[in-house]
Amino acid sequence: MIPLSVAWDDIGGLVDAHERFLAGALVDTTVRDSVLDSWKRCRSAGLQPHQLLVPYAPDLTLEDRFLRAADPVLKDLSASLTQVGITIALCDARGRMVERLGGNRQLRDRLDEVSFAPGFDASERVVGTNGVGTALAERSPVYVAGREHFADCLQPFACAGAPVRDPFSGRIEAVLDLTCLRDDGDPAMLRLVREAAHSIEARLLEQSTQRERALLAAYRRAGPDVGGWPRQPRLAAPDQGDGHGYGGLGRIDAAVLREKAEELLASPHRTLDEVVLSGGRVATLLRRPVMGAEGETGVVVEARIFGGPRLRQAGSTAATPSVTGAARVEPRLVEKATDVSPDVAPAAPRALADAPAGQAPVAAPTGTAAGTATVLPTTSTTPTTSTRPSTSAKPVAVTTVTIPSAPPLSPTDTGSPAGADEEPPTRARVDDRLLLVGEPGVGRLAVLARRRLELLHDAGVRIGTTLDVARTAEELTQVAVPQFADFTAVDLPDAVLQGEEPGPFGAGTPLRRIALGSVHEVPHLYGVGDPVHYVPTTPQARSLEHRQSVLEPVLVEAEGWLAQDPARLEQVLAAGIHSLITVPLRARGATLGVVSFYRSEKPAPFEEDDLSLAQELAGRAAICIDNARRYTREHNTALALQRSLLPRGRPEQSAVDIAYRYLPAQAGVGGDWFDVIPLSGARVALVVGDVVGHGLHAAATMGRLRTAVHNFCSLDLPPDELLTHLDDLVGRLDRGEGWAVENTQADSGIVGATCLYAVYDPVSRRCTLTRAGHPFPAVVAPDGTVEFVDLPSAPPLGLGGMPFETVELELAEGSQLVLYTDGLIEDRHRDIDSGLDRLRTVLAHADRAPEDTCEAVLDALLPERPSDDVALLVARTHALGPEQVAQWDLPSDPAVVSRARAAVTEQLAAWGLEDLAFCTELIASELVTNAIRHATGPVQLRLLRDRALICEVSDGSSTSPRLRRARTEDEGGRGLFLVAQLTERWGTRYTPNAKIIWTEQPLPHS
Repeated sequence: MIPLSVAWDDIGGLVDAHERFLAGALVDTTVRDSVLDSWKRCRSAGLQPHQLLVPYAPDLTLEDRFLRAADPVLKDLSASLTQVGITIALCDARGRMVERLGGNRQLRDRLDEVSFAPGFDASERVVGTNGVGTALAERSPVYVAGREHFADCLQPFACAGAPVRDPFSGRIEAVLDLTCLRDDGDPAMLRLVREAAHSIEARLLEQSTQRERALLAAYRRAGPDVGGWPRQPRLAAPDQGDGHGYGGLGRIDAAVLREKAEELLASPHRTLDEVVLSGGRVATLLRRPVMGAEGETGVVVEARIFGGPRLRQAGSTAATPSVTGAARVEPRLVEKATDVSPDVAPAAPRALADAPAGQAPVAAPTGTAAGTATVLPTTSTTPTTSTRPSTSAKPVAVTTVTIPSAPPLSPTDTGSPAGADEEPPTRARVDDRLLLVGEPGVGRLAVLARRRLELLHDAGVRIGTTLDVARTAEELTQVAVPQFADFTAVDLPDAVLQGEEPGPFGAGTPLRRIALGSVHEVPHLYGVGDPVHYVPTTPQARSLEHRQSVLEPVLVEAEGWLAQDPARLEQVLAAGIHSLITVPLRARGATLGVVSFYRSEKPAPFEEDDLSLAQELAGRAAICIDNARRYTREHNTALALQRSLLPRGRPEQSAVDIAYRYLPAQAGVGGDWFDVIPLSGARVALVVGDVVGHGLHAAATMGRLRTAVHNFCSLDLPPDELLTHLDDLVGRLDRGEGWAVENTQADSGIVGATCLYAVYDPVSRRCTLTRAGHPFPAVVAPDGTVEFVDLPSAPPLGLGGMPFETVELELAEGSQLVLYTDGLIEDRHRDIDSGLDRLRTVLAHADRAPEDTCEAVLDALLPERPSDDVALLVARTHALGPEQVAQWDLPSDPAVVSRARAAVTEQLAAWGLEDLAFCTELIASELVTNAIRHATGPVQLRLLRDRALICEVSDGSSTSPRLRRARTEDEGGRGLFLVAQLTERWGTRYTPNAKIIWTEQPLPHS
């Protein structure tokens, strides 16, 4: 195998990367993440690769308990490496070397030259990236070779390090390291050091289980009056088959007793507790010390239960591991656990000696994860949250047994004689039992472990209930306070709030305080909504830059934190805040922000093992925040697309006064739309539609349909024909026709759309309406009468097969035409009939302006959180009076053309539009001449003075004139070309009995 460091150095990758990193360049693609993170920490600590100052501490040692576990493992490892140039280093939990074993003289001399020797500090903040310090910082095994070392003097070496943890507390007790020259390095060293660390941890576990058994034996040897109980209790089987397991206690009572006993064992100052059980029983718990034969010290928790039915008694005990499951118990462990001195009453040892294998109170066997040996196999309890969970709460070995009393009590006691079937009602029932045997520290860890699981379960349930970034951040603070921290602050950049991708984080990156949870108000902390600019030395800035959690156990000594705002933060310290953990919020490879956990006053400061719990909470919250951010981005994109496809402003027209509202659904954008489209002849088209479905697909389909309606309107199609063409278009979109993109699927999800189309003519005051599966429009008369127009039923667009029918109404001037989508009148809590009744009531006010009508309708009918989009269009009609309309019926005689020109000139003079006379005469002359020459039927000339001057000529022919460019030798074909040049726009529209050629000219500016 080619050593990793040699291969990289040969190609110059690490050499170049190290130099570029020191120069401030990016090296993410050429350096392993763990090494790059270590380099960043070294740079933040101010280390210089060419100059180190390594402190020395004499007479370093480790606890005897640890050395007893480590010595055999180190001797075996040293023997296996005798023929290999590798040295073994054992360092304490701070990275200071305690012992160095093995290695040839050349290697030892070179290590001495760089102060990698007993007594010297090898932590990362002192000597940079290396097997000892980086393993401590990463809290996991690492391999570092050659140029991966930050310091120049360490680059000739290769090393592998692994932390050694106490299996009960989870805390790092020491660091084991293997070091050799770089050319002798091999990544397999990582496996060796990891296995050796695990072996030491297993021996630590074995020592603890032996200690627990010794404490239990010492308790059984205790005299009858130790601790204040009247007699030594006797063992009992956990389940008597009567439905009341565990010696007559129900499962819930047993779980409550165990929980309270663990809390009492964990408490250093309490000795008594009282627990109310079911059936009117009360249990008094007593905590008292016990010492083993070889000086082992621990505590026991006993229970005395008063009242309730008499508990059955037996002569055997049972204990099964409750955390690790039912582990097989070896007979030799049973014998050791039941080693009782002769001075104990014979009933107890006999019961122990007769207990079958697997039913003696023992701890977890050596080599397995430590568990709680207990007679209460139910491990799922409902813990309280008065004590904070800690990551140091690993599975522990606490021996739990149940011992009801058998002997009769003295006449002065409140109990009853043994064997009595019934007790006099004046005498209380008493039951004594042993609950826990263990060390106070172990009991504390058992309580904290359970509460940590409770906190993580709570986080999984309560964080991420919505797809709102700010709300998710608030949920994180609500879960963390007060169970884990006294104050929790979440800071995010504005880009994350808006759903955008977070940019790179550097010094001074602007953040915003999004959420703050606290047990009480501290006015000196940044408040919600405040901008936050962290200076580079703060833990928050270091977390964001290095993407690592930072612990500050003593904030008063954290100069980098105080540099943020000394005056403000001195007041924060005065308020009692004393420790801090900052964790970057990272999800899917991106850093979203940072969360800060603070503790104050009475709670113990954060420890290093609290980091894992903080990271777990932040990791879960980061995923939920990123989900909310992505949803916000998609929602904003769809909403922006939809709004860009909806009308902007009001078109210029005089036929109606309009007001409109569009409200997207809370669940996502939909396909509702509306439109006001000016038509020829001063008419106006009113359109409201609704595409089935929600999201980007519905919004894009809505845009297609709205564009198609505009195009069909430009052709002046009648309403029924327009919906027929629209129905065909939706059907083709539904089938995916017309999309020939390779390797893509056809559009899916379009079932159809509804549409209501109305055309209002202010000259005749007539309105033509047709619908395709849409709710009925409402007409509000000037007197306040409200009617829903009963349009013929037609299927939604896209289904096809049925013709569309129209209804024509004559509307009085000042009437209101109200068009809307179904989201206004129906939802899951209200049917359509009740919605129509409420709408009728709201509209029965003819004196309202269209804007006021929109507001009144939405206030009365719209729910607080609409489940569907709502589009509302209100139009108040106007009419063009006789003074604005001039109309002449002309015979089919060429001589009438001159009279038509004269009539046009006279009418324009009456309107004060003499400036338009010349052009209008020419236009009218050309159109009337074409109608007489090329068409049949009666000819009519009409002038309309609206926002523009409109000239219309109608005839009875269905042929349409065509604009063409005449050649030089042609005698005709130039009339329509001149008309097009003299007008702003022109076109043709058809009526049931005729066609109309129309032109528009802008009016002179006043």
